Formats: sequence, C-alpha cells, structure tokens
Amino acid sequence: MSILVNKDTRVICQGITGTTGAQHTTFCYRYGTKMVGGVTPGKGGTSFDIPDAETGGGFDGKQKSPGAKLPIFNTVEAAVKATGATATMIFVPPPFAADAIMEAADANIPVICAITEGIPVMDMVKVMQSLRNRPNVRLIGPNCPGVITPEECKIGIMPGYIHKKGDIGILSRSGTLTYEAVWQVTCLGSGQSTCVGIGGDPVKGTDFIDVLKMFQSDAQTAGVLMIGEIGGSAEEEAAAWIKKNMTKPVAGFIAGRTAPPGRRMGHAGAIVSGNAGTAESKVNAMREAGIAVCDSPSDMGATLLKKMGRVK
Repeated sequence: MSILVNKDTRVICQGITGTTGAQHTTFCYRYGTKMVGGVTPGKGGTSFDIPDAETGGGFDGKQKSPGAKLPIFNTVEAAVKATGATATMIFVPPPFAADAIMEAADANIPVICAITEGIPVMDMVKVMQSLRNRPNVRLIGPNCPGVITPEECKIGIMPGYIHKKGDIGILSRSGTLTYEAVWQVTCLGSGQSTCVGIGGDPVKGTDFIDVLKMFQSDAQTAGVLMIGEIGGSAEEEAAAWIKKNMTKPVAGFIAGRTAPPGRRMGHAGAIVSGNAGTAESKVNAMREAGIAVCDSPSDMGATLLKKMGRVK
C-alpha cells in the first residue's frame, strides 16, 4: 500500500506547454509515472512530445521516451473524460493558478498537486472555501514539491533517484528538507512508503494532521518523519493529535530556530509574531507528545531509525 498515489494513478499536467510544466512532465514520465496528457487552453488537439531520454534532460527512472506523445486538451474536464485522469499537477502561473485548482476540483480529480509558488493568499482563501463542498478532492500545496510513492508514481519536482521503496512516511513544509530527509533514510538502508510536501504557504489544502491520519491507516508505513518550521500552530496541533492517536514511531525537526521575531524566513507561512509559532513552542509540544526531536537537519533520518531500532 501507499497513500495518495500509486502505480495506477493517471496524471495530467495543467500548464504542460510552459517551460517548467514541460520539463517536469518529462521527468515524471521518465520516472515511471502514468502521465496521460496535459491542459493548455487554446492548444487542445495538439500533443506534447516527450524528449528522447538519450538527447534531452537526463534520465531518471524506468521509461525512455522514443516517440512518446501526450495529448493536450483545452479544459481539465475534456482531459479527464478522454484519459481517465485521477491526479493533476499544476504549473500554471500564480495569477491563474487558483482558477486552475478550482477547474481541477470541478472535474472531480481526487488528487490535485499545486506546485506553483506565489499564489495570492486571498485567492487561496477562495479556493479553500470552494473545496469545503468537495470532500472527495484532496489538494496538496500550493508552493510544494508534490508527492511521490517511490518506484511507482512521482508527481512534482522532487529528484526521483534519491527515493527508495520502503516503509518510512515523510511529510514536510519544506521541499529542500524533504529531499534531505529522503536521502538520509535511503543512505541508512531504509526506504519510503510515500513522501508528501505539504508546502510552506499560510493557506494550503493539506496539513500535517491530514497526512498523519493517512500514514496511521497505511499498513505499509511503519514510521513517520515530520518536518516543520516556525510560524503558525500546525506543528503543535499535529503533536497533540500524535499524542492522542498515533501508534507508530514519529521523529521530527523544526526549521528556523534562529529566525528573529517578525521576519519571514523563506516561506510565506514561516513568520513568528510574539510568542506564537516559535521553534521552542513547537519543539516542546513535539517532545511532550513522545516525538523524537532532532536538533540538526543532518540527523533527521538517523533520529527516526534509532527510535525504530534500525540503527544505533
């Protein structure tokens, strides 16, 4: 098992003809993801040609691409009807990305990964209000690296080669720290069940508790590594949920401990105001919940695997 995506997930890309969308559609296809099409208004009826692995962009995965073509549609509804898509990744520019998310939701796509960074907060507030009436639609992001079930399905911008199939669930607000945690776990001889980058924006579709519930119910996931950062209260809320409900070992890390109060550090949601959202409050809450907290990002993988008895 896994969560959110697997080898049968059928993926489209909204914004497939843009530079970034085209690049990552190619990388996801080559990894082995079932990329089945894309959406660019005005370009329906054309196709996106996956560059041959021998001539463009390197090769990271299972599928080479001689002559591979993906159909392009004007609307998400048309793409879903023609391809049976069950997931989408969004590389639409920020001013139009919220509309792209809602279009995917209107087409009842179960998993929507919004990779786009810089979507206005008020746009996302409207998106979240709309999604309240769609309980079968799961939004990951925005401003996130995406989601990957290793050796099955990669949706997003993460480097596929660092991942290895296994039983460690990883979730994080930070894309870069997700990759670091994955690499550490892989190098220590374990692998990952699914890795989810929830994104660093203050308004987003999926938070820690949502993913923790999925990992708790997933038979393949034996332990969880949760990576948070300063700002907001999501980590404290997740710690309280873990203390009450989680039966699997959890390790955690909080980024931004040296950030001065009131200064945003990287992510829009990573800002401390007064005593709210401090690293100290998050670390204390996690330790009180029985989470093994590491002090350095270089120890994330080892901290969890020590708690699980896999390394000394």
